[in-house]
Amino acid sequence: MAIALLGFQTTIATPLSLTGIGVHSGRQVTLNMLPAEAGAGIVFVRQHDDGSATELKAVSSQVGNTDLCTVLGFSPAHSIATIEHVMAAIYALGIDNLVIEVDGAEMPIMDGSSEAFIDAIEEVGIVNLGVKRRYIRVTKPVRIESGASWSEFRPYDGTRFEVEIDFDTPLIGRQKWEGDLTASTFKRELSRARTFGFMRDVERLWAAGFALGSSLENSVVISDDNTVINVEGLRYEKDEFVRHKTLDAVGDLALAGAQFIGCYRSYRGGHKMNANALKALLSDPTAYEVVEAPARSLQARAREFVAVNVPEFAPWSA
Repeated sequence: MAIALLGFQTTIATPLSLTGIGVHSGRQVTLNMLPAEAGAGIVFVRQHDDGSATELKAVSSQVGNTDLCTVLGFSPAHSIATIEHVMAAIYALGIDNLVIEVDGAEMPIMDGSSEAFIDAIEEVGIVNLGVKRRYIRVTKPVRIESGASWSEFRPYDGTRFEVEIDFDTPLIGRQKWEGDLTASTFKRELSRARTFGFMRDVERLWAAGFALGSSLENSVVISDDNTVINVEGLRYEKDEFVRHKTLDAVGDLALAGAQFIGCYRSYRGGHKMNANALKALLSDPTAYEVVEAPARSLQARAREFVAVNVPEFAPWSA
C-alpha cells in the first residue's frame, strides 16, 4: 500500500533544549530548538563566546567537510559539525521549519543515535502551519561512483532508502537495510542505532583532534578481536551498523532543503557519497521536479502530487 505524504509545512509547537557532549571536541554543548514560520526552512545558529553568531541554513550548498561527519560551513571558526543525527530526526518527523541555536562548534552527540532528538521533539509536539509543502520528486536515475562505492537516486512512489555496507571484519561483513521511510519506521527501526568505530583507530583520531568526546556511552566500539566492547551489546541484533549508516543517510539527504519523493540506494557509502549524490541530483534539472499535494489535501499518495511551476524554488541554496 502506498504511503500518504503530508501536504502542509510544519514546525515544533514550543521551544526545547538539550545538553550533551560534542563527540569530537569533548566539550559540553547546549542546543535550543525554536519554532519557525512557514518557508523558513531549517536554520542553525552558532553562538560565539564574544556574543556574535553565525547563521547557517541546513542545505546542500552549505555542506563543507564530510570526512568523519557532516559539517555546515567552510571555516572551522564559523561552522557546525555532526548535524546528521538531529537532521535525521527532523526529516523523519516531517519538520520543515526550525531554528536550532547551539553554543558550540558541533551538535551534542547524546547517545550516538537520533533517539534523544526524536523524544524531545515529540514531547513538545509538532504543529501544522497551513502552508503547502513542496517536495522534490526524482524523475530519472542519477548515480555517482567512487571506486567500489556507489550511490544513486531512482524514481519511486514514496520515500525509500536501500543502504548496503561491506566491512572487512566478520562482526559486520555485508549488511543491508531497506524500507519506505515514515516516522514510525524511523523510530522503530533506525532511530536508536548508534555511531560505531574501531579501537584500532582511536589513537590516530585522538592525535588528529577528533573523537575526544567518544565513549561507550555514545558509540558502539569494536575491539581488535572483532567483538563489541559495550557491555549491553547491540541494540539491533547484528545489524545496528547498517541501520546507523541508513540513519546518517536520512540526515545527509535532509539537506536537500525539502522532503524528496524517490528511492535512495547506496553501497559502501558514507557522508561524502551522500552529499555528492545529492549535489548530482540537484545539479540536473531534468532529474527532478517540484511537486505539491493537490487541492488542500492534508495528506496524499505520492503519485497524486502535481508538478508546480516554481523556477525560484531552490531550497538547497543558501
